[in-house]
Amino acid sequence: MASEKAPERWDIFCVVVDNYGDIGVTWRLAKQLSAEQSIAITLWVDDLNSFSHILPALDPNLLSQVHFGVTINRWSEPLAVTYQPGNVLIEAFACELPEQVKSQLILMQQAFKLDSNAAKPPLWLNLEYLSAESWVEGCHGLPSMQPSGLKKYFYFPGFTAKTGGLICENTLFEKRDAWQREPQNRLDLFSSLGLSGIEIGDKVVSVFSYESSALLALCETWQNSEQTIHALFPKGRSLNSLQSILPCSVDTLTAGMQIKLGNLIIHILPMTDQEGYDKLLWSCDFNIVRGEDSFLRAQWAAKPFIWHIYAQEDDYHLIKLDAFMQLYCNNLPPALAKSWKALNLAFNNEEQELTTSHWQKLNLIDLPLLHHAKQWPIDAINDVDLVSRLVQFVKNS
Repeated sequence: MASEKAPERWDIFCVVVDNYGDIGVTWRLAKQLSAEQSIAITLWVDDLNSFSHILPALDPNLLSQVHFGVTINRWSEPLAVTYQPGNVLIEAFACELPEQVKSQLILMQQAFKLDSNAAKPPLWLNLEYLSAESWVEGCHGLPSMQPSGLKKYFYFPGFTAKTGGLICENTLFEKRDAWQREPQNRLDLFSSLGLSGIEIGDKVVSVFSYESSALLALCETWQNSEQTIHALFPKGRSLNSLQSILPCSVDTLTAGMQIKLGNLIIHILPMTDQEGYDKLLWSCDFNIVRGEDSFLRAQWAAKPFIWHIYAQEDDYHLIKLDAFMQLYCNNLPPALAKSWKALNLAFNNEEQELTTSHWQKLNLIDLPLLHHAKQWPIDAINDVDLVSRLVQFVKNS
C-alpha cells in the first residue's frame, strides 16, 4: 500500500524487558519506518547489551550510532544525548519517558498555546502490546489527556481493520516463499549455524519458550518417536526445563552442541539476528515460540506452532490466548481446530499428559493444517500492515 509523505523525524523510546521481547518488536518497527517510509528514526534504548544479541553489529559502549538507517541512542538517566523533539514521539509499551523529555514537551505545549507560530509538540503515542481481544477495537487510537495539557494517544496493534495492524515488512512473504521453495536453503542455514546431521526429510522443531514441564514431557515423547526429531534450542530459559534429561548442566551447554536422546536430537543454537531468526522459523516444521515478536513471526513463517504466552495474574494470559485461538482457528476444520487449541492450552497449563496426547494426535503433514498456516498470514495482514496504518494515523491526527 503506497503511503503519502510521512513526518520527517520520529523518536521511539524502549525499555528492554525479558531480554529481547519489547526491543524485538520496537527494532522491527524502527527499521520498517526507516526503510519503507523514509522517516528519520531515533531509537532510545536503556539496555544496549541485551539489544546487541539481536543486532550483533551494535556497540553497547557507544552513546549514539546508526544501523539500518536508524539512529540508536543509549537511554540513560539523565540523557547523555540531547533529545531534540521531532514530529512524533512513541513510548513503546508504556515505558516511562525521561523527565527531561516530558519537561520539554510541556514547555513546547505552553509556548504553542501562547503563539500558534511556535513549534508544536510532537504527536505522543503509546505503542501497546498486541492482543486479539475484542475490546482492543474500542480503545485503539483513543487520546488520554495528561495533567500537563498534552494528549497521549494509545496505539493498539491487532488483527482486525479497526485496530493498528500487525508489523510485517512489504516484501516479507515474497522472501519467505522464495526461501521455502528451495529445500537446500534450510540445510545451508542449519550448516551456517553449526548444526550437523539434519537431512532434507527430517522433522525439525524450533523451541523458544519459557520454562515448562510440558516442554519436558514433549521432549520425552520425542525420544520415543518413530522418526528422528531435531529440536533446536537457543541457550536460554527453555533449556532449564530439560535439566533432568540432559547429560550436563545447562550452564555448560555451548552453541553447536548435539545431545542425542533416543530419537530426539537436541541442537544448541547460537544467537542470531532477526533476519536469521525469521529464516530459522521458515525452515522448521513446527515452532514453539514465546512473547510478542516471536509469536507474530511464527505466524508469518506459515508453519504450525505453539504459542507459550507470558503468564499473568489471575490467569489473564489464558483469556488472551483463547481470544487469539478463536480467531486463528476460524477457518480450520472443527476437529483440527479443537486439536490445535487443546495442544496450545495444555502446553500453557503445563499439563504434561494432555500435551503429549494432543501432540501425538496432531499430524505435522496434515494438509489442511499446513494450508491454513499458509493462508493465515494473507488473511491476518488484512491488506494493510501496522507501519502503513501508523503513518496514516499520524497524518490524520
